[in-house]
Amino acid sequence: MHEQPPLARFGGLVATDLIDVTDDPEALDSRGWWAVAADFDGRLVCARFATLRPAPPSAAPGVPWRGPAPDDWTSSLDRAGYTAGVEEIRRRVAAGDVYQVNLCRVLSAPLPEQAADIDALRARLASRHPARHAGSIRLPAHGTEIATASPELFLRRTGRTVESGPIKGTARTPEALLPKDRAENVMIVDLVRNDLGAVCVPGSVTVPELCVVENYPGLVHLVSTVSGELAEGAGWPELLAHAFPPGSVTGAPKSSALTVIDALEPARRGPYCGAIGWVDADRRVGELAVGIRTFWIDRLDRIDGRPRLRFGAGAGITWDSRPEGEWAETVLKAERLLGVASAGEEDSTKRRSRDGADLAGR
Repeated sequence: MHEQPPLARFGGLVATDLIDVTDDPEALDSRGWWAVAADFDGRLVCARFATLRPAPPSAAPGVPWRGPAPDDWTSSLDRAGYTAGVEEIRRRVAAGDVYQVNLCRVLSAPLPEQAADIDALRARLASRHPARHAGSIRLPAHGTEIATASPELFLRRTGRTVESGPIKGTARTPEALLPKDRAENVMIVDLVRNDLGAVCVPGSVTVPELCVVENYPGLVHLVSTVSGELAEGAGWPELLAHAFPPGSVTGAPKSSALTVIDALEPARRGPYCGAIGWVDADRRVGELAVGIRTFWIDRLDRIDGRPRLRFGAGAGITWDSRPEGEWAETVLKAERLLGVASAGEEDSTKRRSRDGADLAGR
């Protein structure tokens, strides 16, 4: 199959004509328009493009998306493994090791031999599951092929002003949100305040919005806003050094939560729970989303010679967590999007993996 040229799409713009690629965050404070993808483990890809032009978010490429078979999805943690992980985190909370840990699983399925490019999946997501921070990055030569329908703002920068919009708390309806959801959100807001406080002018970090209910396709979230003014000499390298990975997808304290994640999750998260977006260094503006509701193509770990499509889902675990309820939250976050990405089926709520794990939680 002919390799598609490098491309990035965000916010009604399409970027083409790749100039260079680097893993140096200093580039984001230099010049030009950059597409940015940071894996949860810290691998950073910054791609500078020469041409930027308007394009509708739903603009489709010349070839349609050909997704995996609906029954081919497997999970890095099955139901029993995930609920056991929840219980282990609750034990660590009781022991005082952590207050909260975001426990995730990675779903994967083999793509057809002649699968369409990742930008076609972005177009499919835009028409069936629109999202505030949707976009795609297509850099196959650099191991980066991502389509995101992320609802969550990680970092927005306008000059010296920086803003984050952590999401914690998910349910099917506002009435189904629990006191635990608000407690989670407040806990992570405090963590984000601390992260931004390390690079912002003292006293400038505020919380303009706390625990606002926002509606998305098939579910609701609690969303807060944290903002501040960057200190003199601080830029993208300092922001990423202190705020990454995003607090909403790690836990608190962040360092302890990362240790637990490394012990309990059998699969690397890749761009899931990382950062995905763009930076215009000339205008000193940029917007990075948390890499949730995100698909990526893995061409290194193949099944019968076919690349894998991957997707992640997780939930924030606290002492008040119920293992089955947390499993159900990962299902709620995954079921609609797996339907959109699969071949010949949309919005299916019944997915069974080959090992018998019921992806829909039923």
